[in-house]
Amino acid sequence: MTVSTGVCPLGPRKRGEVPAELSARVPAEQRGPGLGRDAVRLMVSRGTEVAHHAFSELPGLLRAGDLLVVNTSPTLAAAVDGRIGHARVVVHFSTRGDDGRWAVELREPDGRGTTRARAGSPAGTEVSLPGGGRLLLEEPLSARGERLWWARVAGADVREVLGGHGRPIRYSYTERDQPLSAYQTVFALPSPDGAGSAEMPSAARPFTARLVAELVSRGVWFAPVTLHTGVSSAEAHEPPYPERFSVPEASARLINQVRTRREGLHAPPRAEGGRVIAVGTTAVRAVESAAGPDGVVRAAEGWTDLVVTPERGVRAVDGLLTGLHEPEASHLLMLEAVAGRAAVDRAYEEALRALYLWHEFGDVHLILPVENPHPEHCDGNKK
Repeated sequence: MTVSTGVCPLGPRKRGEVPAELSARVPAEQRGPGLGRDAVRLMVSRGTEVAHHAFSELPGLLRAGDLLVVNTSPTLAAAVDGRIGHARVVVHFSTRGDDGRWAVELREPDGRGTTRARAGSPAGTEVSLPGGGRLLLEEPLSARGERLWWARVAGADVREVLGGHGRPIRYSYTERDQPLSAYQTVFALPSPDGAGSAEMPSAARPFTARLVAELVSRGVWFAPVTLHTGVSSAEAHEPPYPERFSVPEASARLINQVRTRREGLHAPPRAEGGRVIAVGTTAVRAVESAAGPDGVVRAAEGWTDLVVTPERGVRAVDGLLTGLHEPEASHLLMLEAVAGRAAVDRAYEEALRALYLWHEFGDVHLILPVENPHPEHCDGNKK
């Protein structure tokens, strides 16, 4: 079903006002008997035109030759209880640095099994960890504030602390703790150095092995990339911090091959298959960090501080599959870079009207290029 294409402008503050009852409190598979991860709704945008589907219909919405770029970062059990003196704190391990330090956020237990933001602690603050380890705050991660700190752990291996005492990070809109498996996507691969994402690359969560097999059988391709996401506390709408990423040579070559084939046919992404669709904003950030001004993607790895904005635009990505989250400014800017402001406004308006569920266990949104209504009549030189 396609709805009216009228646009109702909504400012960033308005778009962030999500009613509490629209928060997805448990994973889809726990909402009823016989349900799986893919039992979520899928909103599809082509410009300001919006249609509603079940996520299980995704294979019929894509075409042979389309390419899905997926993030293989595993989710870590990144929340660990600790103490500063006699005071209880919760440490969110965010990002592993090249020098062995970790970017961490200290939070306070809220008495409901989750946490709330905590006033900053000074450099030199020591946190006692389970198993006898100690975490020492050294310096703020950024001059923008003191929410995240670079810290060293002594007397324990962080991987063992997380493996033995950690649990997935969760926020107050969820109902209860979930096992780590609930936060792993079907694309997650373990990292040799124990690195991973503090919070799940959640756009890929509804995918199942069966759905991936159906997509492959229909001629849809997959290009794996990696971007280890840091914490994105709901209370702080900050620009993203630098994150580790990797775009392998094989994936870069496949992305370029799809784009070259499409351009060789003089077919814009709206007319034929061969669309490069990122699964999640993390995949966009990884691919665009490896794309040159000419749109060519080259194998790359390291740290990226790229913020994708409408002014910068996207160079290699044609579409995006993303979850519905409290829209911090950087997230909205990336969506606008892919689809345009009017399309994002329309999608948020429609998601609220249709009571879509928000956050990592919620429904998803597929942004596709606007269709060319008469591709068979287009001159080959027209784009």
